[in-house]
Amino acid sequence: MNVHARVIDICPYQIREKMNAEKEIVCGADIHRDFLVATIVSRSGLKLQERFGMNQDGLVAFKSWVLNHKCKRVAVESTGSYWYPIFSILEEHVEFVLANAYQIKNIECKKTDRLDSERIAIYCLNNLIKPSRIYPKDYRDLRSITRSREALVNARSKLKNQIHQVLSACCIKLSSVITDSFGKSGRYIIDRLLEGKTIDEIISGIPSKKIRNKADELREAIKNGIDSVQVLLIKTNLDAIDYLNEKIKILDAEISIKVKSFEEDLKIVLSVPGVGLTSAATILAEMGDYRDFQNADKLAMYFGIVPSVYQSAGKLRTGKITKRGSKHMRRILVEVAKAISKTKKDLKLKRFFLRVLKRSGKKNIAAVALARKVLCIIYHLLMKREEYQEPEFNKTKPKIPSCVSPISKMDIEEMITTLSRAGYMVEKDLKGCG
Repeated sequence: MNVHARVIDICPYQIREKMNAEKEIVCGADIHRDFLVATIVSRSGLKLQERFGMNQDGLVAFKSWVLNHKCKRVAVESTGSYWYPIFSILEEHVEFVLANAYQIKNIECKKTDRLDSERIAIYCLNNLIKPSRIYPKDYRDLRSITRSREALVNARSKLKNQIHQVLSACCIKLSSVITDSFGKSGRYIIDRLLEGKTIDEIISGIPSKKIRNKADELREAIKNGIDSVQVLLIKTNLDAIDYLNEKIKILDAEISIKVKSFEEDLKIVLSVPGVGLTSAATILAEMGDYRDFQNADKLAMYFGIVPSVYQSAGKLRTGKITKRGSKHMRRILVEVAKAISKTKKDLKLKRFFLRVLKRSGKKNIAAVALARKVLCIIYHLLMKREEYQEPEFNKTKPKIPSCVSPISKMDIEEMITTLSRAGYMVEKDLKGCG
């Protein structure tokens, strides 16, 4: 009997179906701070549900449960930072799908953790989830530091505003004379006021000659004293501001170290007018890998800095910007735009700001329009690997300070204490040292 080999041709559709069959077992997880509820479903009708803790043991058990049932994909909602540990433990083992909570929002009345996890699993099984971007670790670390710095700066601004309110309650209008009430001269005046010095003694010791020449205006602005309760409030806030200043310096040092891994991109972004080291680091951290975007318009849309569009019955209406995506990116871009608008140089970007301002009559609209333009310019410069050039603009390139990471300054005892507080058991083994 002759045996002949038979060649079977598989069409592209069959190949695609075979690939889908390999991923027919998926898992959806509804995550919370202390626990997660996971559901495994398949096209063959399999359905399993379990609840796991969000601690280390619980996540290890969840990983084993997923792998033992041969899951190919795990889908979770982008809920705060709760998904980070799940992603870290599953990253190299299964396909991780991060879902935008807004896009998979449950519109049904009945809502439980088990139903939510099953719904996420079914969406994943039928490829109805558009995966959100997951930034590489270098970008995530830099973004965490820049956002922490922003939070400290915001807290410091609140404290400064409280001091302004206390001074205004005392009829001391220092901010009407000095631009920065917490600069070198402004801080000197406030400290001497708290010590009970007279206005003449204060004026004679002001470090800045420019401020000393405003003696008459200072006498007019400072005609009243400060009582004991107000002194206590101001001193307390000043101490808190000094503490925050020290912490911000530590984060600045760490930012200058982290951005060295993006040195070429950093030089390109720093070449743009109005961009400093902190704003450049924030832009790179929030943007992530810019190659993920097809064009600059897609990038602007991702960060919600494009106008909302509504069309019905052939009528097209545009409204305010969508404000989707990172609010931190929009904030830093608007700050850069405002810095460009205040420059004395006749730049193309400033002329663009003035044109929009003349047409709209509102500075905020002009600043947002310029912010989008700056973002698009940065995208094109990064893609083409070029620096910003303009004949009228010669920007002094800021030097990245060479700092030592605060983490590297920790001694052994501090490291052990930190790890112990995190729940790890640490034993010192000094054999062979020295």
